[in-house]
Amino acid sequence: MKLQDLQPAPGSKRKSKRIGRGYGSGKGKTGGKGMMGQKSRSGPGPYRTFEGGQNRLVKRMPFKRGFTNIWRVEYQVVNVDALNAWPTDTEVTPENLLKARVIRRKSQPVKILGDGELTAALVVRAHKFSASARQKIEAAGGTVVEEPWVVERRSRSRGPNPSMRKQA
Repeated sequence: MKLQDLQPAPGSKRKSKRIGRGYGSGKGKTGGKGMMGQKSRSGPGPYRTFEGGQNRLVKRMPFKRGFTNIWRVEYQVVNVDALNAWPTDTEVTPENLLKARVIRRKSQPVKILGDGELTAALVVRAHKFSASARQKIEAAGGTVVEEPWVVERRSRSRGPNPSMRKQA
């Protein structure tokens, strides 16, 4: 192969369309733009949300500032003084809290906060603890066990969630 033999691949180079060069070209007069009107004019077309002059949807919708974090983890909060109901040397778990109706859902993680005083020495298992709650539980002679919270992602398709199928 020599330098003079080099050429582009067949079909990769095309002649440009010569618009508005007479009827014989097939693109004369209106240059392939049809009859008159907004879309036949030069320059950019109407903006993306244009609805023919009607008040557009984006203007009709209420204006909401900020954004919603879809990955936000919402905790069920239990204060330290609510743990006084349990007898000394008991293990307080999210399951026990749910049975005692201190929390409402098992689908959300539990966070223990330090409001109030704790007198009983308890083994407290939860997903998160505030620093003051941890301090008060340990001061009462109890222990703090932090459990991991595994976030179960919903199915991205509209079908059933495979992880939900395993539980049933």
